[in-house]
Amino acid sequence: MTKPVKLTFSTMCIHLFFILFSLAFLLPFLMIISVSLSNEQELMREGYRLLPMRIDFTAYRYVFENPAQMIDSYIITAFQALFGTLLALIVMALCAYPLSLVHYKLRNTTTFFIFFTMLFGGGLIPSYILNTQYLHIGNTFWIYILPTLANAFHIIILRTFFQGIPYSLAESAKMDGARELTIFFRIILPLSKPVLATIALFNILDRWNNWYTSLIYVNNSKLYTLQYLLQKILMDAEFVKSLAQDAPPGMFTGSMLEVPTESMKFAMCIVAAGPMLVIFPFFQKYFAKGLTIGAVKG
Repeated sequence: MTKPVKLTFSTMCIHLFFILFSLAFLLPFLMIISVSLSNEQELMREGYRLLPMRIDFTAYRYVFENPAQMIDSYIITAFQALFGTLLALIVMALCAYPLSLVHYKLRNTTTFFIFFTMLFGGGLIPSYILNTQYLHIGNTFWIYILPTLANAFHIIILRTFFQGIPYSLAESAKMDGARELTIFFRIILPLSKPVLATIALFNILDRWNNWYTSLIYVNNSKLYTLQYLLQKILMDAEFVKSLAQDAPPGMFTGSMLEVPTESMKFAMCIVAAGPMLVIFPFFQKYFAKGLTIGAVKG
């Protein structure tokens, strides 16, 4: 039978600190949910409240006004996030593993060229010309996948983690007849779950929040990402509302003047962030270990 924990003054202070610290993160999220469910007129009159005066789904109704478009964007965003992350992990791990081997002669040279890209990039215009004029992936699904398959910072984190795995494991496998790819896929990768999960989380979050690629490269509305679609819906709503407010009296109906642009912003936060809040706990147990082990460069 476990003994009851004795609450001292210092223990209570620590508990109180972490309760307040947790509330500092929890209350803003509750506020976002509350505002997204608030009536626009009450919101303008009473301000933000932790609990809405009455539940109003008008903002969500505007967001999901075109459900087919919303479903297409959800599918595109989820697929490019999951498929792109899987491919990126394979590419970056295959690149990082040789760099972790001491007997690889071009190890330092290759590492320098990868590190160099962290300091100097080509810029938007050369990237746009490369993707549209030479690779011809503009306005296609592959624009979300191919340009972001490798990240120099993530490769260095993976390489540092692989260096911490005893090379004697690989040597023993070689004595048993295993080849490099067998060692990599059956020994190295299973031992690297923490860093792979951490890099996967970084990639998924980055790809899920991607709206810039759609803005620059995509004209087909069926290929819009969720973030870009939500931004477009909000901009269209604000344009209609400002147009209705500036127009002569009687030209526009009352419904155009009552577009809930303020509560729509918060409803979009919930729509966009909801899936990420669900999957984050699955990565959490690997997150701290993978990040700290791979954080030492050199």
